[in-house]
Amino acid sequence: MRKLAAILAGTGLATATWGFTELTRFQLHQHTLPLLPPGTLRGKPEFRLLHLSDLHMIPGQSAKIAWVSALDALEPDLVVNTGDNLSDQRGVHAVLAALGPLLQRPGLFVFGTNDYWAPRPVNPLRYLLGGKRTPSYIDLPWKGMRAAFLEHGWRDANQARHEFQVGHVRIAAAGVDDPHHNLDDYAAIAGAPNPEADLTLALSHSPEPRVLHQFAQDGYQLALSGHTHGGQICLPGGKALLTNCGIDTERASGLHDFEGMSMHVSNGLGTSKYAPVRLFCRPSATLLRITERVAP
Repeated sequence: MRKLAAILAGTGLATATWGFTELTRFQLHQHTLPLLPPGTLRGKPEFRLLHLSDLHMIPGQSAKIAWVSALDALEPDLVVNTGDNLSDQRGVHAVLAALGPLLQRPGLFVFGTNDYWAPRPVNPLRYLLGGKRTPSYIDLPWKGMRAAFLEHGWRDANQARHEFQVGHVRIAAAGVDDPHHNLDDYAAIAGAPNPEADLTLALSHSPEPRVLHQFAQDGYQLALSGHTHGGQICLPGGKALLTNCGIDTERASGLHDFEGMSMHVSNGLGTSKYAPVRLFCRPSATLLRITERVAP
């Protein structure tokens, strides 16, 4: 019996160690989406959208800072950040260092609850049973971070609609505040996007079906979310056990369809500082290569 206990303890320690080392094995996912009307790009091969989410920055994460800032070499036309940037009250400087040159590019953002409030220790059993965690309500310095985003020209899509142009692509975007803890108010942004837009984007930190349904009904082409961490603790092959929200485990990360609308869920670049482990679910960012539809 003691030998079995020792084996189990050793296996658990090895698994936890491996899960910790996975935190800095960053990956770039890429997908191609033919969403633009023919002729929009005027000879350019694609519109590059870089989707970032769930940085969960704390001081000292130099590897993450270096990897994220190097994504600028992809030359994205638009950066979309779907929230949970912070995991520490001293994390804003690290967020701005990571985003660095990307802040010089056109950007949109929405926030998650871990932008507003500090994380709290996790009860593993409650997480595994799918229970929703109550926020700590300990304020994080999100206002200063938001101000920095705005000063660099990024657009705040929390409960807002935006219309703007990047190159030759006319964009209509709308977003809600984090629906996982009912901070959203879809009525404030409801309605179809401008039909003259070439690309329509829907932003929400958490991919809650009740919100995605409304975006799809209003006719948005592409929804962008994070929050799930791709399941964070997965089975081999990246099969999620939980999503920590209303979306099903089959759509915990990656590119999927939702009621005829394309939906991308990022598995994120970080974790809560109280749960620093990933299994079969490496941290990632995604480059969406948006091309023209084939003319009929």
